[in-house]
Amino acid sequence: MDFRRPLLAATGVRKTYRTGTVEVTALRDLDLTVEHGELVGVMGPSGSGKTTLLNCLSGLDDIDAGRVEVEGRDLFAMSDAERTEHRARAMGFVFQAFNLIPVFTAAENVELPLLLTGTPPREARARAIGMLERVGLESRVTHRPSELSGGEQQRVTIARALVARPAVVWADEPTGNLDSIMAGQVMDLLTALNRDEGQTIVLVTHDEAIGRRLPRLVRMRDGRLVSDQRQTELQRAG
Repeated sequence: MDFRRPLLAATGVRKTYRTGTVEVTALRDLDLTVEHGELVGVMGPSGSGKTTLLNCLSGLDDIDAGRVEVEGRDLFAMSDAERTEHRARAMGFVFQAFNLIPVFTAAENVELPLLLTGTPPREARARAIGMLERVGLESRVTHRPSELSGGEQQRVTIARALVARPAVVWADEPTGNLDSIMAGQVMDLLTALNRDEGQTIVLVTHDEAIGRRLPRLVRMRDGRLVSDQRQTELQRAG
């Protein structure tokens, strides 16, 4: 990994959705840079383009114009297969909906990304259990999602996102389905992973209280970035 250049560099990114004769521009010539080890929050009103931004920066959605580089590689100069492989190797995802496989145990859910990229089963299981221990679920390894609380399920998704040691984790409203206590616990975990292990995280949230906890907060409106503040600036503004 080359720490001399930004982990993520997006330049002039534009995304337009078309339905029949109707066009909606979700991202408008957007620029964003994320350095290695940053924890960046993205906030904005509904329809401002937050989720579209994450989908385009991760290569889940195509873009209509611009350039997105992750680890120095242009995502949209890759073939679909290359982009899928890069995403599996370099990115982790945490969503508002936990997206766990109901019939799998916590360990089986977490090891799945490793198995899909060719990690030997014994190593995959050991790494999955180690990551579940890291997120405080050592006693829930053999439990299925229906046997876990909402907060515990989200911890499993975080473990799954981190088990392949990705360069960046994309988190889209990771506390949206949780009560305030569980949301606080999940944010404690994410901030600790960033602080203690240098994990780069880009996190979409609508919660102002969560936004105030983040070292850097980017705000969006109508598909554009309208502010980009560091924590010291946020504290002064508060």
